[in-house]
Amino acid sequence: MEEDKDENLVAHLEALRSMLIRCLTAIAVGLVPMILIAPYFLDWLIKTIIADSPVTLNFFSPAEVFILQIKLAVVLDLAVCFPYIAKQVWNFVLPALYDNERRFIRSIVLVSSLLFCTGVVFCIFLILPLIIKFGVSFSSEDLKAVFGISNVIGLSLWLAVAFGIMFQFPLVTYSLIRSGIASYEAVKSKRRYIFIAILVVAAFLTPPDIVSQLLLALPTYGLFEGGLYFARRIKPNE
Repeated sequence: MEEDKDENLVAHLEALRSMLIRCLTAIAVGLVPMILIAPYFLDWLIKTIIADSPVTLNFFSPAEVFILQIKLAVVLDLAVCFPYIAKQVWNFVLPALYDNERRFIRSIVLVSSLLFCTGVVFCIFLILPLIIKFGVSFSSEDLKAVFGISNVIGLSLWLAVAFGIMFQFPLVTYSLIRSGIASYEAVKSKRRYIFIAILVVAAFLTPPDIVSQLLLALPTYGLFEGGLYFARRIKPNE
C-alpha cells in the first residue's frame, strides 16, 4: 500500500516536472520572435496612447529603449504562450476532476481569458489616452510636459495588467454565488463594502493618484454589478 502511494507521488511529480519543462520551453522559444516584434509593438503602443495629445516621449540613456523593448518582448511572449500554458496546466489537473467540475472550470478559464483581454484593450484604447491628456492639461507657457518613455510605457503595462485582473470581478461574483459559497442576497447586501474594497484594491494597483484609482475602480464596480445581475437567478451548485 505504501509502495502504491509512493509510486503515485512519483508519477505526479514527474507529470508536474514534464508540464513545467514544456511551459518553460514554449516561453524560451517564443521569446526570440517576440524580441523581433517588440520594436513595432512599442511604436504602435506609443501612437495609440498619445494619438490626440501634443506630447513627445523622451528617453534619457542610450540603452533605455532597448531594455524597454526586451521587457515588452517578455510580456508579449507570456501573453502569446498563455493559451498553451493554460492547456498544459489543464491537462495536468484534468484527471483529478469530476465531469461537472471539468465543465465548470473549462468555462471559467475561457471567460476569465476573455475578461482579461477585454480589460487590457479597454485600458490601452480608453484609459491610457485619458491619463496622458489629463497630465498634459497641466502644461502652460511656463510649464512644459516632458514625459519619459520608460515611465509612460511602464505605467501602461502595469495598468493594463491591473485592468485585466480587476475585470475578473463579475466572474468572481458569479462563481461565488453559483458554488454556494455566498448567496445572491448576501452579496447584494454588502454592496457598499464591496465598493470600498474595490477602491482599496485599485489604490494598490494604480499609481498614487486619485484619477487612475477612479478610472480603474468605477468600471470594476460596474462589472461587479453586471456579474451580480447575471447571478441573481442562480441556485447554488446548479
